[in-house]
Amino acid sequence: METLAIRIKIGDREYPMRVTQEDEAKIRHAGKLINEKLRKYKSEFGLDDNQDLLAMVAFDCMVESLETNAVNQEDSEHIRASIAHVNSLLSKAI
Repeated sequence: METLAIRIKIGDREYPMRVTQEDEAKIRHAGKLINEKLRKYKSEFGLDDNQDLLAMVAFDCMVESLETNAVNQEDSEHIRASIAHVNSLLSKAI
């Protein structure tokens, strides 16, 4: 896999990264979303401290991740139950 050397700006800093071509768009999009959240929190709460802002973004992202994982777990359990039900019906039919 070929990697690209890119720079992502988060807040007031630039971070050099090596990413695959397949991941470049996703990485750039993630950087854009982080910067949007930074601007939102800065205007909403009037904060200027980048460390505080980044901590708030990290916390918000973790909450979103936990919520997504919970939904995925529920979906997986529903799928397993559906497959078991279909399997049971097929077993009875055979």
